[in-house]
Amino acid sequence: MESQNILSPEDNMEEKVVPNSSDTNLEVKGETEAKTELEPETAELSSPVEEMPQESVDEGLTEESESTAAEHLTREQIVERIKELLEMPMEEVKDKIEGLKQSYYKQRKNEIEEAHRAYEGKPEEERGNFQIPFDSLEETLKTLLNLFKEKKTAYLEMLEKEKTENLARKQAILDEIKKYLQDPDNIGKYYNEFKEKQQEFKEIVNVPASAVSELWKTFQKNCEDFYDLLKIHKELRDYDFKKNFEQKTSLCEQAEALADIPDVLEAFKTLQRLHEEWRGIGPVAKEMREEIWTRFKNASTVINKRHQEYFETIKAKEHANEEAKTALCEEIEAIDLSSLQSFSAWEERTKEVLGLQERWKATGFASRKINTQLFERFRKSCDLFFTHKAEYYKSVKENMSANLEKKKALCEEAEALKDSTDWRTVSDRLIEIQKEWRTIGAVPRKYSDAIWKRFTEACDHFFERRKQEFSSKKGAEQENLAAKQAVVEKIKAIDETLDKEEGLTQLRALMAEWTAIGHVPFKEKDKLRKQYQEALDAHFKRWNIKDVRSRLDMYSNTVEELASSDQAQNKLFRERERLMRAYEGIKSDLQTYQNNMGFLNVSSKSGNKMVEELERKIEKLKNDMQLMAQKIGLIDEKLQ
Repeated sequence: MESQNILSPEDNMEEKVVPNSSDTNLEVKGETEAKTELEPETAELSSPVEEMPQESVDEGLTEESESTAAEHLTREQIVERIKELLEMPMEEVKDKIEGLKQSYYKQRKNEIEEAHRAYEGKPEEERGNFQIPFDSLEETLKTLLNLFKEKKTAYLEMLEKEKTENLARKQAILDEIKKYLQDPDNIGKYYNEFKEKQQEFKEIVNVPASAVSELWKTFQKNCEDFYDLLKIHKELRDYDFKKNFEQKTSLCEQAEALADIPDVLEAFKTLQRLHEEWRGIGPVAKEMREEIWTRFKNASTVINKRHQEYFETIKAKEHANEEAKTALCEEIEAIDLSSLQSFSAWEERTKEVLGLQERWKATGFASRKINTQLFERFRKSCDLFFTHKAEYYKSVKENMSANLEKKKALCEEAEALKDSTDWRTVSDRLIEIQKEWRTIGAVPRKYSDAIWKRFTEACDHFFERRKQEFSSKKGAEQENLAAKQAVVEKIKAIDETLDKEEGLTQLRALMAEWTAIGHVPFKEKDKLRKQYQEALDAHFKRWNIKDVRSRLDMYSNTVEELASSDQAQNKLFRERERLMRAYEGIKSDLQTYQNNMGFLNVSSKSGNKMVEELERKIEKLKNDMQLMAQKIGLIDEKLQ
């Protein structure tokens, strides 16, 4: 049924309530004098007033709450909710179902757009394969909406039929009243029937809007004519006036009491009901009419003002919420995702984003349109953050997997070498492997301890074996040390009176004996070789043997040692590589000195000294290069 928020024509006033937060005051044009003074009763009738809008403010708020709630439902929940509403009266749920339908298709649209965005970064050939995601609920929804459409159509048809029937009923009542007016001599006997017809006419409220005004005008005119013709006793009229005054006084008291109700919306809704009751009450005495209406109007103004202030407060709060949510959007948009290059950085920012989300939840609604836009903007930024985070974690995970494979390869190599007896070569390689291990990044945490344990066990296994091996050789090295010290003493003891040839013969024999002796303790090696070299140099100097030749003879002994040791081939190759690097270094230094010679000015005394120094250095470098080449030649002979 349509709600007609108007006063009774007998109250002779016009009132209009607009369901708008910016204008909710009642507009009152006041009561007017009756046109006739034939009888007191006729003074209670006046011209009809306009009908109120069918939707009241509280109904709009309910629909908005239902629409807002629908935004938080899943599509499955929306479908179930529509099923529930279809079991209820159509006049109560038609707007709610429309809101649910809009929310469903909005979610569906977002899903399709999200699917499109997932294909934006992909190659052209893959984007061509894009398909709209299948919606398993769509057919169910269409079936329900078709049912809704049928029910709504039937409801509207029924409503129009009801309005047409009510119009016919009201018209029939007016015709009956006209019959009373056509029998003025017996008007008194029609009084009770007239009151019943009058009440029946008021109770029929749902008629076509285009006919309302004309109906009320006709009804008012007929009522005025009836009271003009009606000759009743003053006691009856006074009784009606008194009863009506008591009822309207009660409504004034109820309206005044609404000012103490904390719930503004409930108070406003109750006021609308009181106005409906006021319209249904008959007139009061003329001298009390303005006073009682002014009292009721003033009480209504208080509630309407509170209602207006309430919506102004909501509007201000919504504006503050809009600013707060805009600030949250700007704050999350300001995060520089490209600067987040570590787990700790991402986790720190994640805490900030989660904090922003909590602040968002704690912030109230902005205006309906802006609130949706802000939410989509904020959600887009959150989605972008967590998408980049997932991509970063994925890339790190891939790197960790690659690091795991590299470390597995090093483990396999270490395990393959752990039982080797080539102590020097394998030791060097394992040390290189350990250095390489440290350059490889992290691996997944669940494999970290196991892969490290595997690697260290292989390395420790080899070095423990080597330690045991060298412990057994320690006694032999001590014996070799004593033997080589004895050779040094023998070299020192060569008779200085011997001629050169015989002395060299003894010296070479002792050098061969030195070479035949095995390894000595490493910490004694350099000291012992220095003693050995000094003993040889003393004889070379006494026999006037050139330094280069003596050094070459000495190196030949070293080559012999390498050639007779374990893994001789590998050791000779490594020694040759060392000599080649030294040779290239000397060659580079020689080139530098020779270039510098071209820039010196020899016109001064200091210039001459510098040139002489450079020439001396150049000559030495040439001799060193010649010796290095001869040493390389000795190694090449052993490698053939």
